[in-house]
Amino acid sequence: MLSSKQKKYLRKLAQPLRPVFQIGKSGLHEQVYKELNAVLEKRELIKGSLLKNTFEDPEEAGERIARETGADLVQVIGHTLVLYRESKEHKKIELPEE
Repeated sequence: MLSSKQKKYLRKLAQPLRPVFQIGKSGLHEQVYKELNAVLEKRELIKGSLLKNTFEDPEEAGERIARETGADLVQVIGHTLVLYRESKEHKKIELPEE
């Protein structure tokens, strides 16, 4: 679980990032989770978006993705999600102490 200080730091890092995934009409399914696991392992901090034609609620989708991938949901703004999971092999981000 991330502290508010850590979330603030991650939001700052995520601000210039471009979304690396989009959730559309097909919604969330097993293949999406597999791909997100691989991307999170490489990048640790990712941004994604939910397209307007999706039936997913952004908050619920973010929580479900976080639960299925073992990531932390850093932020949801509109249809944009920010997720963080510490990488086992490609650690790049050093979080501030709680």
